[in-house]
Amino acid sequence: MTEIRTPRLLLRSWHDDDLAPMADINADPRVMRWIDDGSVRDLEDTAEDIERWEEEWDEEGFGLFAVELLASGELIGFTGLSVPEFLPEVMPAVAISWRLGSQFWGQGYASEAAHATLEFALQERGLDRVISISRVGDDASENVIRKLGMVPERETAHPVYGYPLLVHAIDLTEFQA
Repeated sequence: MTEIRTPRLLLRSWHDDDLAPMADINADPRVMRWIDDGSVRDLEDTAEDIERWEEEWDEEGFGLFAVELLASGELIGFTGLSVPEFLPEVMPAVAISWRLGSQFWGQGYASEAAHATLEFALQERGLDRVISISRVGDDASENVIRKLGMVPERETAHPVYGYPLLVHAIDLTEFQA
C-alpha cells in the first residue's frame, strides 16, 4: 500500500494500534452526526470497519488511509477513496471521504489529506473523475469539498435514511495538483 506524506500528515496503512484511537473517534457523537443515522460506533464496529477498508485496498487498489500527525505520530482519523455502492444512482464512481477526531477540526488537516488523496487518485491510480457525497447541512465537509475544486453535480436522498445528500464531482484531468 502507498504511503503519502504531506507537510503535516502521513497517510498510511492501518496498524493494530489504530483500533482504539479510531474507535474513540467513532464514539464521538459530534463526529458521527453526519454519518449514516448518526449513531456512534463501538470498538467491535470499528474493527469491522477497518477490516472492510483493508479489503477494499486489496480489491480495488485504493481505499481509506489512516491519517497520522507527523509531529506526534498520533492517529487523527482517515481519508481516502471508496466505491459508493450504497448509492447506485452515481455508479460507477469512486468517492473521496474523510473522518477526523473533533479535536483536529478547523486546522486544515481534512483539506490537506483530501488534496493529497486526489493527487493519488490521478497520479497513482489514473482515475479521471472522483465524487464526494455529503449530507445537506454538513457545512464543514462542504467547505473541504469547495477547497478541492469539486462542483455540485446533483442532490439526492440517502436510500436508507432518506435525508438529502449532495453529490459533487471533479474531473481530475483539470485538477490542480
